Amino acid sequence: MPVVHAAISTDALDVDAHLRAVDDAASGALTTFVGRVRDNDPDAATAVVALEYSSHPDAEQILRGIAERAIGDTGALVAVSHRIGRLAVGDAAVVIAVASGHRDVAFTVCREVIEQIKHELPVWKRQVESDGTTAWKGLGG
Repeated sequence: MPVVHAAISTDALDVDAHLRAVDDAASGALTTFVGRVRDNDPDAATAVVALEYSSHPDAEQILRGIAERAIGDTGALVAVSHRIGRLAVGDAAVVIAVASGHRDVAFTVCREVIEQIKHELPVWKRQVESDGTTAWKGLGG
């Protein structure tokens, strides 16, 4: 079972839990990616204070499919989550952990998962600025 965890969650994401999920004595490489809410955006006139994420009901199933395709026949293990709801600056929105026998596979699979999340996953975000301005970001991939 190469995708050991794939979830859309309203709860805070736990990087250590993702690392534990892919812990495997046969894997010599372990990579992680954490996508966090930042306090700025090139299109924002004032500081970004939050992102509000929402998702399609099928998002979790689609997330699992993204991870499965990224793994292919590599034998890598993947744990991946995307958070929804209102996230403050510094909160983790995406966590990916990949374990494999070799570093190149781990890096490649991890990068493919995040790239395809950005293109395929039906999760949308509304950016909230300190002056109260809001804007939908990333609609349409």
